[in-house]
Amino acid sequence: MQYNNPVIPGFHPDPSICRVEEDYYLVTSTFEYFPGVPVFHSKDLVNWHQIGHCLTTEQQLPLAGAGSSGGIYAPTIRHHDGWYYMTTTNVSGIGNFYVRSQHPAGPWSESIPVSQSGIDPSLLFDDDGRVYFQTASSGDQGDGVYQCEIDIATGAKLTESRLIWKGTGGAHPEAPHLYKINGLYYLIIAEGGTEYGHMVSAARSADPYGPFESCPNNPVLSNRSMKSSIHATGHADLVQAQDGSWWAVCLGIRPVSYPMRHHLGREVFLAPVTWTDDGWPILGNGARVAPVMDAPKLAEVRWPTKPIRDDFDDSRLGLDWIFLRNPTQDSWSLQERPGNLVLRGNGSSLDEVGAPAFVGRRLCHFTCDITACMEFEPTVEGEEAGLTVRMNERYHYDLAVKLINGRRAVVFRRTVGSMRTEQRFDCGEGPYVLKVEARPETFTFFVQQGQSDAMEAGSGETHLLSTEVAGGFTGVIVAMYASSPTGTGTQARFDWFDYQPLDG
Repeated sequence: MQYNNPVIPGFHPDPSICRVEEDYYLVTSTFEYFPGVPVFHSKDLVNWHQIGHCLTTEQQLPLAGAGSSGGIYAPTIRHHDGWYYMTTTNVSGIGNFYVRSQHPAGPWSESIPVSQSGIDPSLLFDDDGRVYFQTASSGDQGDGVYQCEIDIATGAKLTESRLIWKGTGGAHPEAPHLYKINGLYYLIIAEGGTEYGHMVSAARSADPYGPFESCPNNPVLSNRSMKSSIHATGHADLVQAQDGSWWAVCLGIRPVSYPMRHHLGREVFLAPVTWTDDGWPILGNGARVAPVMDAPKLAEVRWPTKPIRDDFDDSRLGLDWIFLRNPTQDSWSLQERPGNLVLRGNGSSLDEVGAPAFVGRRLCHFTCDITACMEFEPTVEGEEAGLTVRMNERYHYDLAVKLINGRRAVVFRRTVGSMRTEQRFDCGEGPYVLKVEARPETFTFFVQQGQSDAMEAGSGETHLLSTEVAGGFTGVIVAMYASSPTGTGTQARFDWFDYQPLDG
């Protein structure tokens, strides 16, 4: 059997994985979005479904003031002695910390800080009870991987931080993961920056503090300069399956066109790991990740297909939904009008580093249709509600109903850096059906009222919302939103939201 990469599509960067008996758990970065750090579950390494988040409270994850691509960087998940541990960095707040739980779906503990600088933290629980904590840092000995020992009950450092490896000379040595395999300590890192030259390097030592010997076959994974649909592979984490085989998860991107630009974000890819006769790991097929690869020899377990429509009939939002930073309490509700998601503009707009009324989900397919039914009768000049296709506060496309000079209008807006265009159309009373047709190179926006035909409001190129143009480390989010210049907006009631993939 074979499988298709990516195994988790859309904005899910920096994957980390652990196995507990026959179950696999995986976490990814979330940056300025809330809740933080989704947790995925699999039985076969190929089919994944989300079961929760690690960071679900503002106390665990304060994001006030976190700019675009601030917030949560590069988590690591590990299991030890009946507990799951997730360690990560809030670059806009506490720095490095971890949380723990006896159940991967949560709830997870309050944040436990670790006073080691750097990003991309990881943990190794050694056989003798010592716990080693690694980060990528620019310390007094230069850029590289630094390590200390910690008290896992409190997060307190038991030793000073020491540089253990600088990598092979590539830029930005980061994403360290330390493993003990057959009595040796293997260190896997990423180099080259999370760009088209991204790669994975390996080293090993008989001692957790080194000296580390660089693998003669480095890089052990890289798709750089390849004629492939997959690029920028890196940030890998290893896991041994119950049948003894080894596998790696890593991030990668799928650019759409030439010149190469990607807008779905960094996604999760799976690759086999083989070992050379002298004990070095090689990730993928000849250190490459392919779109189609041979599947693990594990019993396949598929999860129920997600429904296309969310009717907002449940008492809580589904796990796909995320907020932009910590949502204010009165900006959204499922109880105010049962069967509807109600948003109220709170004064923050999509153009600011704030927490607007915003409920969104990741764009995970190049080709899909996204449709929402909204009732919104604005009463305050300038207030609006609708759909946004967002990369960050300086790059987004919006389709909204807005009150302008005392009259309702449909507005289609393109914000591309310092350039903004806006088209306006007269409209009557709702409800309004708002639609985005996502295609590999274009987003096209439509609005429909009553029995009338859908009207095309405008379109925008996908590459203008790509990382190569907009910058940052995230991917496109499609969201329902509302804003009000007074800070207390009129209800925007969303009756349903459809997300229909069309490309498999």
